[in-house]
Amino acid sequence: MADEFQCPPPTKQQHQRWGKAASKHESAFLEERGFRRTELARVIRISREFIRGFRALHFAGPCVTVFGSARFKEGNRYYELARQVGAALAKLELTVLTGGGPGIMEAANRGAYEAGGKSIGVNIQLPHEQQPNPYVQKFVEFRYFFVRKVMLVKYSHAFVIMPGGFGTLDELYETLTLVQTRKIEDFPVILMGTEYWKPMLDFLRNTLVPQGTISPEDIDLMTVTDDVNEAICVVKSMMQRNAREIAIARKPHRIWFLGEH
Repeated sequence: MADEFQCPPPTKQQHQRWGKAASKHESAFLEERGFRRTELARVIRISREFIRGFRALHFAGPCVTVFGSARFKEGNRYYELARQVGAALAKLELTVLTGGGPGIMEAANRGAYEAGGKSIGVNIQLPHEQQPNPYVQKFVEFRYFFVRKVMLVKYSHAFVIMPGGFGTLDELYETLTLVQTRKIEDFPVILMGTEYWKPMLDFLRNTLVPQGTISPEDIDLMTVTDDVNEAICVVKSMMQRNAREIAIARKPHRIWFLGEH
């Protein structure tokens, strides 16, 4: 059956990179099967990572996560926009969460830090080690992407999505799926940078909606703007609707026998 298909031989680069993960540990995790004792040990390690994340972020206060590219430098318009967003969120006494790295992440953390607010980095271990930016007051690092994603959704009350690449799009679409399927509710998803996001939004409106793969109202799950004030008004409206949850996040219950004083 396979001989019916005439395919060119793989290139040398494909031989070297095809199907490979960042490290031997991730390669082993993503294999189809493994030794059951090894898998049990991995589940325990993942559980410990979840627990560590819960303990690290439980007292962070009400948070908003800002996503975006690590490649934008100071002076770039999106860097400056993210810095303004971080400062505005801090003035609402919201903790700014980012990936803790450079670029947009640094800008949002910097804005919050300079405004006297809380600034936290939630990073992922990568083959090329990424140092935390100098504006995070707390830095939490995870091995597994999915653990990090759960932490960001669990402790955030909104996402602000700045221009970015695959990682930013990954977070955007996973969050939209959670909102669309009502796994999470009343969770603002704010896209900053109308010019940057226009081609994607045109694709959604002109291809996905006509094909019936999403509903027209799914487009309304996102707020798209260049105006920091408009973005902050969306967040403030959410805070008013969820005043009780915000108040609980500001003063979470402490358990003495866990050393939470």
